[in-house]
Amino acid sequence: MEIFDAIKGRRSIRSYRPDEVEEEKLLKILEAARWAPSWANTQCWRFIVVKSRELKEALAETLPEGNRGKKALLEAPIVIALCAERGRSGFIKGKPGSDKGDWWFMFDAALAAQNLTLAAYALGLGTLHIGWFDAKKAAEILNVPHGYEVVELILLGYPGERPKPTSRKGLDEIVFAERFGQPYHLTAASP
Repeated sequence: MEIFDAIKGRRSIRSYRPDEVEEEKLLKILEAARWAPSWANTQCWRFIVVKSRELKEALAETLPEGNRGKKALLEAPIVIALCAERGRSGFIKGKPGSDKGDWWFMFDAALAAQNLTLAAYALGLGTLHIGWFDAKKAAEILNVPHGYEVVELILLGYPGERPKPTSRKGLDEIVFAERFGQPYHLTAASP
């Protein structure tokens, strides 16, 4: 699959078929996540693969009422808890290397999550990022050690739906030349 097809075709999936995800595909997806770039190659991410119905039900309880992902969490054959280590990414000799502070959740974990979701899509699987949940409670359920935090829950499985594409802002709204707000004159169509 072309990378641009994966980027434009991937959707948030909120309905899953009960089919199991083949271990070979899961390992390819985790391998893609492992190869994401990270600050000074710290690779601060950790992945917990949850297949147990009991643990998925406990994790579902960490989602607040109104979170549309709760039903999907219980349907998806796999929930991947993306965790990240505090105080490594973005640090040089134990001190923040930029004004961004602890860089991990803003950047490195997101890079790994993006690789994971694009690889899943390329293999015919669907994903859903869940960030609206009680991360401390989820960490307790999953025995996440001190110094690590659960950044998000990523659902993984065969899609039970095919959502339509969502709209995107035009490049003229988000790309500037030299200074913020100064129009960048685009001369070619977007890929």
